[in-house]
Amino acid sequence: MSMKIVFPGGKKVDAHYKGFVIHTDQAADAGGSGEAPSPFDLFLASLGTCSGFFVLSFCQTRKIPTEGISLELTAVRDEAKHTVTAVEIEIRLPRDLPPEIADACIRAAGQCSVSRHLVDAPSVRIKATRT
Repeated sequence: MSMKIVFPGGKKVDAHYKGFVIHTDQAADAGGSGEAPSPFDLFLASLGTCSGFFVLSFCQTRKIPTEGISLELTAVRDEAKHTVTAVEIEIRLPRDLPPEIADACIRAAGQCSVSRHLVDAPSVRIKATRT
């Protein structure tokens, strides 16, 4: 898997991958124009959407209606260190679903490959080449 990262101007950084362009920008208070999510916002969104995909797949496989089901992701921050110390994902289910569906949805969301990569994080190696 390979992705090309380019700098289209200002504080924007784009990723070109499989025919898609993933745009990022920084907030205005960080020197950007705020025209796209920041890279860290996309990281959090990938956790939420990956978990959501597994909940969606669980429901679709069992013919459970997904109307009214949503996930709420909250990043818990340590303001002194400027880091996220926890990510909480709440699966919101309609009241009329049986209680055992909640536990099954939690198990399904736990299969998210993005969050599983955080448990045994890959190393990140950075090098520079001259072209």
